Amino acid sequence: MNKHIVHQLILDKLRIDLDIAQRAAQTAYETATHEENIAENKYDTLGLEASYLAAGQAKRVEEIRQSLALCESLVLRPYDEERGLEVGALLGLEDEKGREQWLFLAPDAAGLKVDLVGQQITVITPRSPLGKSLLGKYEGDEVEIVVAGTRQQFTVTEVI
Repeated sequence: MNKHIVHQLILDKLRIDLDIAQRAAQTAYETATHEENIAENKYDTLGLEASYLAAGQAKRVEEIRQSLALCESLVLRPYDEERGLEVGALLGLEDEKGREQWLFLAPDAAGLKVDLVGQQITVITPRSPLGKSLLGKYEGDEVEIVVAGTRQQFTVTEVI
């Protein structure tokens, strides 16, 4: 695993998502402002619905743009055994049942998934319960979180 490649995959995915969202926002805007969608009576809501959609799409564009900016400004540093896990770390995590997953601790873009040679890597942030509990941990450490009243325990198996 190479965290520089993973970081680049995340940036590429965010750029693609931004392009798609921008095109969708533009289409929604054009629909909302098209002369055929002007309301003819109080029950004709196509234009209003399209304007709500356009506003939502514009918000989504801004969210992706912010995620991209934060991830682009991320400076990747080698894992420091004295500092432990920090934003920019790529890590393997194993649950109590032995299932392993790979995570990238990023400043934003939580939930984004990328694939590197058949291995799925999920982006998490320090704002999540798991991300918060991982900060400062070391390879071999265990972390425990409680989600919806259920305790989950994980072991950090590898840090890059």
